[in-house]
Amino acid sequence: MINAIVLIDAEADRIQEAAQAVADLAGVDKVYSCAGDVDLIAVVRVRDHEQIAEVVTGGINKVDGVSRTVTHIAFRSYSSSDVEAGFSIGE
Repeated sequence: MINAIVLIDAEADRIQEAAQAVADLAGVDKVYSCAGDVDLIAVVRVRDHEQIAEVVTGGINKVDGVSRTVTHIAFRSYSSSDVEAGFSIGE
């Protein structure tokens, strides 16, 4: 599974409706309402990279009230039990 975190800006008066519509999309695992620089955070879980584009551009970006998204793809998860947490690309 591939996890992506999607930061969502929404129209202030449509946040709740937008959050519910995003949560109902296939591939969206969870949606969080938050305070700060963005209005919503969606966790997308799909099998391949092409599906991320389908969920975000074909789904989330088309939800009424969503004005902007930024997608971050998660490559590694960390926990308090990690002794040697690290990540590198290439050699």
